[in-house]
Amino acid sequence: MAFSVNKVMLIGNLGKDAETRFTNNNLSITNFTLATENRYKNKEGNWTGTTDWHKITAFSLSDFMKDKLKKGKKFYIEGRISYGNYTDKDNVKRYTTDIIAEKLIPLDSSAEGGHSESEESGLSTAPDIQTDPNEDLPF
Repeated sequence: MAFSVNKVMLIGNLGKDAETRFTNNNLSITNFTLATENRYKNKEGNWTGTTDWHKITAFSLSDFMKDKLKKGKKFYIEGRISYGNYTDKDNVKRYTTDIIAEKLIPLDSSAEGGHSESEESGLSTAPDIQTDPNEDLPF
């Protein structure tokens, strides 16, 4: 394949506080949901909208960034789409769609009047691994 692009850019609000778990190799995996809104005029000419929920996965986030990932906070997320599948405990094949975060920028203004450059560098490059949501975790 000569050239391809898998790039996602989202701005939205977190649906709940982020949750972090660790693999057996001590790699931190932080998951959260991000809501984005699509507004449009319906047939009657009234503004209406829909909300899309995106599953976000971030690898090796700093504690500083993890502490900022709270319900309702507005973030810019840049990353890539990842599709996966697994078989659940009832032997049913399940399919997943996640956004693998490569850049996180908080957009809510803080008491200091905005975000700093250091807040943008909250994670390392995502490893190229497949994660099973049923993986045994140490907690």
